[in-house]
Amino acid sequence: MLNKILCIDDDPITLMLCKKVVIKAQFSREIDLVNNGEKALQYFDDLKDKLLNKIEIVVPELIFLDLNMPVMNGWEFLFIFSKSNYSEYFPLLRIIVLSSTIDPQDVQKSKQYPIVTHFFSKPITKEMLNYLN
Repeated sequence: MLNKILCIDDDPITLMLCKKVVIKAQFSREIDLVNNGEKALQYFDDLKDKLLNKIEIVVPELIFLDLNMPVMNGWEFLFIFSKSNYSEYFPLLRIIVLSSTIDPQDVQKSKQYPIVTHFFSKPITKEMLNYLN
């Protein structure tokens, strides 16, 4: 069981479903939700500040990331996250793209990011989580 995961998606129903499935499957002790890539970067900046100030926190080990979102989409988030120093602070973090489109080019593009370990189509299911265990 993971200690914490983060789900990044603009659809409130998808966020609710993600939380429900993760909790019911006992996949993670805690789940945080944000609705776009910009808020996700702010989330990680806040965590980084707490780590730098020696505040004891639980950091996510896994992100479920949607690609198509307003404000900042999943591709923009991945690019900025990968080009910054976040990996120094969150070395165990991995990302699973959870998208409503299964464009083979998107799957290939996601493989450019070593932090992305899987690409699944929505919705999240207990079977997906079992596969990841």
